Amino acid sequence: MKKILLTIALAVLLVSCGSKDDGKTLYLYGWADYIPHEIYEDFEKETGIHVVEDIFSSNEEMYTKLKAGGDGYDIVMPSSDYVEIMMKEGMIEKLDKTKISTLGNIAPFIMKKLQTFDTNNDYAVPYNTSVTVIAVNKMFVKDYPKSFDIYNRKDLQGRMTLLDDMRELMTSALAIHGYDQKTSSIEAMEKAKQTILAWKKNIAKFDSESYGKGFAAGDFWVVQGYPDNIFRELSEEEREHVELIIPEKGAFGAIDSFTILANAKHKENAYKFIEYIHRPEVYAKLSDILELPSINEPAAKLMTVKPLYDLSELEKIQVLMDIHETLDLQNKYWQEILIAD
Repeated sequence: MKKILLTIALAVLLVSCGSKDDGKTLYLYGWADYIPHEIYEDFEKETGIHVVEDIFSSNEEMYTKLKAGGDGYDIVMPSSDYVEIMMKEGMIEKLDKTKISTLGNIAPFIMKKLQTFDTNNDYAVPYNTSVTVIAVNKMFVKDYPKSFDIYNRKDLQGRMTLLDDMRELMTSALAIHGYDQKTSSIEAMEKAKQTILAWKKNIAKFDSESYGKGFAAGDFWVVQGYPDNIFRELSEEEREHVELIIPEKGAFGAIDSFTILANAKHKENAYKFIEYIHRPEVYAKLSDILELPSINEPAAKLMTVKPLYDLSELEKIQVLMDIHETLDLQNKYWQEILIAD
């Protein structure tokens, strides 16, 4: 999932521990505000294992740090496209799935989405999902298509935003025209470019930072973004007037997963933590806190908070994959989109 991200890395020591590593430590490198501290504390009470969490603000930051020699971590939480990269480069361990007895709790369709590059689910255990939505303020917008076609509405000109994100928009536009995200077809790129340029005429701006606040203030009536960033700004009453759309065509997301680094020093502790997270009662607790749908099927039955969207909505999304062979080509067309009038 996309979430509130810190712009600098920080380390949070969740329980006090001495400088000597007695084997009761686990070093985790992940996203900010993604694993509730209550979960760490409960795990530590049960196992005696101290969790030290370090934060990254993007997959690129995480990957660059690890490639530059930033080791010492046991668990790293990349999104699906970077799981693929790290798997190919031998950075993460092939998992001993006999040590994760709770693995079967994860919804099969989530596991299947990772099989596009991890055929037997040998390298990553899904933690949660990050999905991009189109949020519509029903107070101002009536009779709208539940697709990217809403961005062709000239009557909403200046009241809509799209993410300032090449991967998100190029991937969605390609999919709308029936192309794979890894395509290197010039025809495909041209079609995607023209589609986004048509949308650009009607939006106020490309925005990945302030769309949530602008939507809450009523400046924008239609925004593309991440559910938590949008709903965080709204009261319970205001939420009643908002529809989150995950389009049938062009919907993409990422699966954020637990991986164990090949050079991890506390692998047994890592396995214990991953297994613990997917206990139904544990996963239900963290899902309630995050207000996200549970990808853990038994946990979904234990949730007491209504998630921001239904788990079934995730079945229509494609996950972002490694596109290193076509990245430069996509970026060329994206730059042309940005400078176009």
